[in-house]
Amino acid sequence: MADLVAWVLVLAVLAYACGGGADYGAGFWDLLAGGARRGRRPRALIDHSMGPVWEVNNVWLIFVLVVMWTGFPAMFQAVFTVLWVPLTLAAAGLVLRGAGFAFRKPTRRLAERRVYGAAFAIASVLTPYFLGAAVGGVASGRVAPGGTASVSAWTNPTSVLAGLMTVAAAAFLGAVFLSGDARTYGDPDLVGYFRRRALGTLVALAALAGVGIVLTRDDAPYVHERLTGGWGLVLVGAAALCALAAAWLLVRDAPTLPTRAAAVGSVGAVVVAWGLAQRPYLLPTSLTVAEGAGAEATMGWLVVVSLVSVVLVGPALVLLYRLDSRGELLPDPLLSGPEDSSGTER
Repeated sequence: MADLVAWVLVLAVLAYACGGGADYGAGFWDLLAGGARRGRRPRALIDHSMGPVWEVNNVWLIFVLVVMWTGFPAMFQAVFTVLWVPLTLAAAGLVLRGAGFAFRKPTRRLAERRVYGAAFAIASVLTPYFLGAAVGGVASGRVAPGGTASVSAWTNPTSVLAGLMTVAAAAFLGAVFLSGDARTYGDPDLVGYFRRRALGTLVALAALAGVGIVLTRDDAPYVHERLTGGWGLVLVGAAALCALAAAWLLVRDAPTLPTRAAAVGSVGAVVVAWGLAQRPYLLPTSLTVAEGAGAEATMGWLVVVSLVSVVLVGPALVLLYRLDSRGELLPDPLLSGPEDSSGTER
C-alpha cells in the first residue's frame, strides 16, 4: 500500500511538472518577449492561453502536498525543515506570479501593467528554479530525518543543475504549447516564433543533461547509478527519444497534438525515471518508503481518495484541457492591431 501511494505521489508530481511547467514556461517567454510594443502579441497569446487553466494546474501542487504530509509525514517534516528557505521562496513566487497575472490584465495604465507583468514573469522563472533546487537537494541525499536547515542543501551542484533543468523544461513545454495555440488562433508568425524558441530550449536541455551525467556521479551517486542503468536508463532513453520526436515534429510543422504529446512524454519520462531511481527510498539514503509511510488505514484512504478523484475530477480536467486546446473557452486573443493614442495596450 505504501508503494502504491508513493507512485500516486510521483504521478502527481508528473502532472504538475507538465501542466504547471507549461504555465511557468509561458511566464519565461513573457519575460523575454521584449518591450511593450514588440512583446504585445506574444504576451496577448500568453494571457489568452493561460487564462482558463493556470489556476487548475496548481491543484496538482496542492495534491502533492496533501499526499506527502498525510501519507509520508516523516518525509514532509524533513523536507520542510531542511529546505524551508527555497520552498518559502517558491511559495512567495507562486503568490506574486498569480497576483501579477491577475492584476495586469484589467489594469489600464501601461506603467502599472509593466510592474504586474514583471512580477508575473520574474516569479515564473524563480518559482520553478527553487522547486527544482529542492528536488535536487532530496535527490542528492542532503535531506534526512532529524536534519536542520542548510544553505548547502539547496545550493549544491545537483540542486543548481536541477533548478536550471526545471526552468529549461518549463520553457520548452511553454513554447511547444504556445506554438500550438498560435496555430489554433491562425497566427503563423507566432507559430514560428515559439517553435524556434522550443527548439533552442531543447538544445539547452540536452546540454544540461550532458552536464548532469558527469556532475551527479559524485554529487548524487545513489540516484546517478540508477539513472544510468536498469529501468532508469530505459526511461531516460525514452525521454531522449520523445525529445527527438518533438524536435522532428516541430521542424516538420506537424499537427499540435502529437507535438505536445512528445514534449510531455519527454518531461514525464524524466519524472518517472527519478521516482524509480530513488526506490526504495523517499529520501536517499536515509528514509525508505516503508519507514516513512503513515498508518495503514491512512494509506488505504489515500488510495481510495485518489481513485475517487480520478473518477470524479479527471473527466472534468480532460474536458477543460480539450476545450482550451481547441480555443473554445475564450474569444480569439488580440494578436495584432495598433496601440491607442495614450500608449495603453488595447
